[in-house]
Amino acid sequence: MTSMKERATVIVNPAAGANRTHRRWPGIKRLIERTGLSFDSRLTEERGHAIELARTAVNDGCRYLVAVGGDGTVHEVANGLLQPPYSDKIALGIVCTGTGSDLSRSVGTPRHYAQACSVLTSTGRRAIDVGLIDYQKGGQSLRRYFLNAAGIGFDAAVVEATERMPKYFGGTIPYLVGLARSMLSYRNKTVDFEIGGGAPERAKVLGMVMANGGYFGGGMFIAPEARLDDGLLDVVIVGDFGKLELAKVFPRIYKGTHLRYPKVRLERDSLVRIASPQRFLVHADGELLGEGPVSLGILPHAIQLVV
Repeated sequence: MTSMKERATVIVNPAAGANRTHRRWPGIKRLIERTGLSFDSRLTEERGHAIELARTAVNDGCRYLVAVGGDGTVHEVANGLLQPPYSDKIALGIVCTGTGSDLSRSVGTPRHYAQACSVLTSTGRRAIDVGLIDYQKGGQSLRRYFLNAAGIGFDAAVVEATERMPKYFGGTIPYLVGLARSMLSYRNKTVDFEIGGGAPERAKVLGMVMANGGYFGGGMFIAPEARLDDGLLDVVIVGDFGKLELAKVFPRIYKGTHLRYPKVRLERDSLVRIASPQRFLVHADGELLGEGPVSLGILPHAIQLVV
């Protein structure tokens, strides 16, 4: 177990939460100092920089990383610490300053940054699974790890539309605008998929979500039965919805009751493969990655979260 006497590396994304983290960081830094945690801080400068900073910290012998930012920041820090030389003895602390905080919802850790800072010196640990996804971008096959959820189809299109929104919008405004735009323009995809050792299937779907945790999209209870430490992905297959039908059923996602709807199907396994004759987008932890085909798996108990 990582000792809190060891020096931590705190990786801060100033742009998280529509740049609010930049304004809040001096106060957050004082809160962390008051806990007695010994740490160095590093600020990211661009997308993907947290991966590099985390990898460097681990290579320098750091065994405690803290991510200050949104779910995307946590996603990048996790991808950095999971690079070789990987050690399951490395601890990850989370201070949420983004808009979604879905991982914290799924884990049950504090979503307010002041309360989250007070947990950083805790000796409590929770070993959680990590998802992995192989995907395509620019003609290359790439891999990313994810902590909370990955998705293809509609929700990835919403992420793409949201990323085009001006960065000064905070809260749920960008997501809701991206959602509205995607509902107007998106066309359902025909996909070929295999879940575990099951037979290949073909279906027309709005999208598919491979969930490690229960929440995504800023509080949607997409996979209410998901467990972060069961070695499985909850595969939520959202069928061939029309636009009016989607608008009617969509509010159910926040309560987790959408799984009762006939066109929504839940499967659970540790391996998923998805392809399509049509182009489809891919995201992980709310970060747009690239496109399919994709292959997803799970690494049991791969990260130790400070709780």
